[in-house]
Amino acid sequence: MNDRIPETGEKFHPYIPASETRTEFSCVAVLTGMILAVVFGAANAYLGLRVGMTFSASIPAAVISMVVLRVILRRRSILENNLVQTIASAGESVAAGVIFTMPVFFLWADEGHAEPQSFTTLTLLALFGGVLGVLFMIPLRRYLTVQEHKTLLFPEGRACAQVLLAGEKDGQGGARFIFLGGAIAIVVKLLIDGFRVCVSKLVLPLTKLHTEISCEPYPSLAAVGYICGLRTSATLFAGGLLSWLVLIPLVVYFGGEGDASGGAVREVYQAGGASAIWSTYIRYIGAGAVAAGGIISLVKAVPVMLSSFGHAIRGIGTAGKGTERTDRDLDPRFLVAGIAAIFVLLIVLSAIPLNAFGVVLFMICGFFFAVVASRIVGVIGSSNSPCSGMTIAALIVSAFVLKKAGITGAQGMIASLAVAAMCCIISCIAGDTSQDLKTGYLLGATPWKMQLGEMLGVVVTSGCLGGVLLLLHRAWGFGSVQIPAPQAHLMKLVVEGVMCDTMSWTLVFVGVFIALTMECLGVSSLCVAIGVFLPIASTSFIFLGGIVRHFVAAMKKSDED
Repeated sequence: MNDRIPETGEKFHPYIPASETRTEFSCVAVLTGMILAVVFGAANAYLGLRVGMTFSASIPAAVISMVVLRVILRRRSILENNLVQTIASAGESVAAGVIFTMPVFFLWADEGHAEPQSFTTLTLLALFGGVLGVLFMIPLRRYLTVQEHKTLLFPEGRACAQVLLAGEKDGQGGARFIFLGGAIAIVVKLLIDGFRVCVSKLVLPLTKLHTEISCEPYPSLAAVGYICGLRTSATLFAGGLLSWLVLIPLVVYFGGEGDASGGAVREVYQAGGASAIWSTYIRYIGAGAVAAGGIISLVKAVPVMLSSFGHAIRGIGTAGKGTERTDRDLDPRFLVAGIAAIFVLLIVLSAIPLNAFGVVLFMICGFFFAVVASRIVGVIGSSNSPCSGMTIAALIVSAFVLKKAGITGAQGMIASLAVAAMCCIISCIAGDTSQDLKTGYLLGATPWKMQLGEMLGVVVTSGCLGGVLLLLHRAWGFGSVQIPAPQAHLMKLVVEGVMCDTMSWTLVFVGVFIALTMECLGVSSLCVAIGVFLPIASTSFIFLGGIVRHFVAAMKKSDED
């Protein structure tokens, strides 16, 4: 066995040789991974609905698995730990795809435009999208992780492998800090929302500007800033400052008639204050900025996407069942049967809001995005993969094609969203699968076991996320201050704009040009746009978490010097 992961320029040998067999697909590993998949999936769903951003669960899951398996249960197989993080990361990837799109079903139901979608429909959409994301990626595995080993770095997959290797020497790793952070977050959440002994929102009125600055002191928000770092969190906060200290005062000052509300701006302000101005006008500007930012990120990635698609399609010819343990995928007959079965079920099941034309459209878009996402993760990592931009593209294409085919109104909107939702999940899962398989390739894991584990993570998470969405909607309602669901609101505006021509285009284009201005300045337009779209109460505490991360890193560097 090697004591380290070889660099890309060296001849590759996995940590566990193909000739050596270790415990991998065990009941303990599967059960632990499935539990973590549900936990991280639910947590990612909540955070994504709250701040429009999700986090990667691979490394936290790897650390927790080492504590459970190595420290508590005294099991010493690194391949078991790898399987746990594989299953767990599938949970957060499904959640990311779900929360970007499916809350729109609830928003339409609240507005009376469509019937509420059932738990069964939500679960099946997540399940089919997730399973197809794994199946579409499997034929690309050998090309992406083996043949392109020296070209595609898979930065996050490599980092996860290094964490698992570090656990060989220190089984506890950083788990004590993970559990400590979780305990602090639970206590604070109970004090604020449970026992209500602390205020949930700090507000600083700025009367002269007709606005306010506020802050919600939740550890989960600070954690997002800590994970993202100072630059990203500061960019988000800058979007909030632009929204609440520039746009809202300007809207109130100039007044006039607001086509989004049907009433005068000053009347809206007198009725609900700065928050009413934000929800009535600024969110349309934010939606335009987010849409533009997502499309810009997609356009930037077009050369890589086209190259990825061409390379990956040519690489399919190398797929097959290898002779060595570390080169065996799931049986190709299983892949064909699985894809065919899902295709038929999508047409036959009445719970799925798609006809045969919509299913064919979805399969074509889904396969393209799976191929692109699988390789693009190897170039820039899963955190930077433009899944939201690809989802917007899928939504625009599906809405336009369905409208031209005569499928309009509520039926057309629901069908377009169903296509985009499953495409989004496919993109997230395909990227996550390629990243996990790279980790497994570096460690010497068995591919077919990881692929099966990925599908188990998809199945168990899909079964709970529908319930999570129902509970969150009943507790607060999507679009509320507690769960603003920024990405879902964006998808709603896009599909309605294409299908019904109901968008407030003036405000939307103001947001578009804000995003373009940010790009000209060399600033991440998508981060600024999300900051404009979110309440400043959320982005301010996210920024605080980024500041803490900056000082912690500075102190650590000082200690090392």
